[in-house]
Amino acid sequence: MSDAILPTNKPARLFRNFISFVGAAIAFASLTSILFLFLIELTGSTTNPYLGIFTYVIFPSFLAFGIMLIPLGMLWERRRRRKLAPADIAAFPVLDLNDPRRRRSFLTFAGLTFIFLFMSAFGSYRAYEYSESVTFCGQTCHTVMKPEFVAYQASPHARVRCVECHVGGGAEWYVRSKLTGAHQLYSVTFNKYPRPIKTPVHNLRPADETCAQCHWPDKFWGTQLKTFNHYGYDEQNSPRQTRMLLNVGGGSTPSAGGATGIHWHMNIANKITYVSIDEQRQVIPWIRVEDRQGHVTEYRATEGNQLTPEQIARMSQRRMDCVDCHNRPAHIYLPPDKAVDDALAAQRMDATLPYIKKQSVALLSQHYDTTDQALNAISTGLDNFYRTTYADLYAQRTDAIKTAIGETQHIYETYFFPEMRTDWQTHPNNIGHYYSVGCFRCHDGQHMSSDGRVVRNDCNVCHTVLDQGDAGGSTKALNGEFRHPVALGELSKLSCATCHKANKPFQHPINLGDISQFRCVDCHAGKVWTRSAD
Repeated sequence: MSDAILPTNKPARLFRNFISFVGAAIAFASLTSILFLFLIELTGSTTNPYLGIFTYVIFPSFLAFGIMLIPLGMLWERRRRRKLAPADIAAFPVLDLNDPRRRRSFLTFAGLTFIFLFMSAFGSYRAYEYSESVTFCGQTCHTVMKPEFVAYQASPHARVRCVECHVGGGAEWYVRSKLTGAHQLYSVTFNKYPRPIKTPVHNLRPADETCAQCHWPDKFWGTQLKTFNHYGYDEQNSPRQTRMLLNVGGGSTPSAGGATGIHWHMNIANKITYVSIDEQRQVIPWIRVEDRQGHVTEYRATEGNQLTPEQIARMSQRRMDCVDCHNRPAHIYLPPDKAVDDALAAQRMDATLPYIKKQSVALLSQHYDTTDQALNAISTGLDNFYRTTYADLYAQRTDAIKTAIGETQHIYETYFFPEMRTDWQTHPNNIGHYYSVGCFRCHDGQHMSSDGRVVRNDCNVCHTVLDQGDAGGSTKALNGEFRHPVALGELSKLSCATCHKANKPFQHPINLGDISQFRCVDCHAGKVWTRSAD
């Protein structure tokens, strides 16, 4: 055959290079994985926290990377050929729709591009939706976010998505949250995150743009009945109950009623600003109050941490909002005393088991290095206690004891996280003042203005006690005031948390020595007790 009739050799296509081949392989593998995982998501009945991140974040990123490599490889191949053999460089294609072959090629390309863009738009939306989900926030970084996620599930806000409070609506805060998330991703990847996760969140969106979307300030008014159930550390787990009316008060506008009670602080006409000297906002030495008439009053701590005007001017001043009191609305870590009281009141634990309150609180309060170690210690501790101390009862009520063990373990798994060093002590709750300082950060009677006025610490401002009592019956409160079971005398000025420790039985504020075995009434015999010089 003569050379005249041989076909002319066409230059090899630019796609034929190692980089483009690798890009095509990555893109194909990623697309196949996305489709496979998407089918699993459609047909699966359970939610896997890692399925969404691979389907809509990780594999799409690899797909985009692979597609990007294809033209980059072709560009690299074109430049290589230009240096070695310029004649082998193929001309750029000419778009001529009158040519049937090129028209079909163009339509095919346009169709595939449309499908790809549609899939990209759908995937981007699903990626955005997944990144806003509770699963992504709470379970993707399992070890780090486990305390927050588990406590959130046990909270009153368990049906409110994380982003409703931590992000809210609008593009600005969405972008802020993603920038913060990038730093958090770095911290998790390189093990740079603190243990425990620090609170409060100092860049949290203002409460009137999140909390107030559901909790309408105009409707904060009136009183609410609150019942407190407590159980003793004695053999009978003696129950005590206090019923009181919480003076919620409120009203953010004159038409909603007068601003009274607890939510007086949140009335928009009252502007309260404060300075704290610790990261958790537990120590507040300076308060500024501006009323609706524009009158300004400054209160300074008269004891302990006192600040000069120059120091106050240099420090960050925060305007009080909802989360300064409701600082644990969705991530509540109950102390042992409160958690066991709730379990006994709800009959998840049998209150007739002797010393069940004392024993379970003691086991919950011990230090453990891991959760597994704690669960084993709780099981062994309660089982051995009843086996050795109440052998007959142990043989007769094995099921009740096992139930108590299981409930105590459940309490620990819900509110204690040794791996992240997180519990009620690292995250105090500012609502009330029984287990932590709470209200007494300001209402301690020690914040005074220059003209002698003091931040009120009158209990009746916030609540009115209806009655209180124990198994022997209830007693109607006098003038709505709480009456301590024993007369405290000058000790009544102390905050509740000074004596009442949430992880152990009552602790006397004074070292009693040998007389610690006496009954309270031996010293507090119905009269006002005063502390002598001795």
